[in-house]
Amino acid sequence: MKQGLAIKMADSRNFRTIFISDVHLGSKAARTDLLLDFLRHHEADTIVLVGDIVDGWRLKRSWHWPQGCNDVVQKLLRKARKGTRIIYIPGNHGEFLREFPGMHFGGIEVAERIIHETANGRKYLVLHGDEFDVVVRNARLLAYLGDWAYDAAIALNVVLAAVRRRLGMPYWSFSAWAKLQVKQAVNFIGEFQRVVADEARRNHVDGVICGHIHHAVMEDIDGIHYVNTGDWVESCTAVAERHDGTLEMITWQGSAAVLLSRTCQAEVVSDMKAA
Repeated sequence: MKQGLAIKMADSRNFRTIFISDVHLGSKAARTDLLLDFLRHHEADTIVLVGDIVDGWRLKRSWHWPQGCNDVVQKLLRKARKGTRIIYIPGNHGEFLREFPGMHFGGIEVAERIIHETANGRKYLVLHGDEFDVVVRNARLLAYLGDWAYDAAIALNVVLAAVRRRLGMPYWSFSAWAKLQVKQAVNFIGEFQRVVADEARRNHVDGVICGHIHHAVMEDIDGIHYVNTGDWVESCTAVAERHDGTLEMITWQGSAAVLLSRTCQAEVVSDMKAA
């Protein structure tokens, strides 16, 4: 993987496919401003929404739907009307949509999972990934409690960020740190990546693109190209397929900022291992 490619985003970029997950519209932590800015500066033949775009869990607890949420939805619907194919893969926070596979809503297709073939002929299993999260599948109450704790950690971030700015210190995410510490303690991330890669292997594909754990990465796992799209709560990342079939991880800091894009030649395993 090649890292540190600086790009000034003055004009729109056009891709074959863009993969986005874990926006959590309805959550106060959703970065709708940055996502809307990203959608304004990026076009694609196909956009795949890889789960948890709308956060049904939080909306059930307390309704929170500011204008930014409407703006993101309307932007996606406008892209669909203009010819962009948009596929919605439901996640655990919007699992009610799993009852409507094959249905179209405003030009947006619903699918439980898909096999995506890149321009260079590589096949990827695309799914949200929550079905491989033991906590979500077998301890729903614990998952809800963890979700509430994550909300509280995000709120604490606001206070910590203000204090650190006053002290002239750089931004540091308490919620990301706490989440990583807990998941490292149970070896969650590594195990999740392994079982998702195993599912891709069972489907006889070259790789897997997923979301769910909010951990953006592209790497090789025993011959399977594992891609996690990250989220639009903290990392603000998306995965884009160029017209030659190569994949790029984009971290979006806003159109006025310099972006750090990490490109990945999917066929070059040594590059992926070096990332």
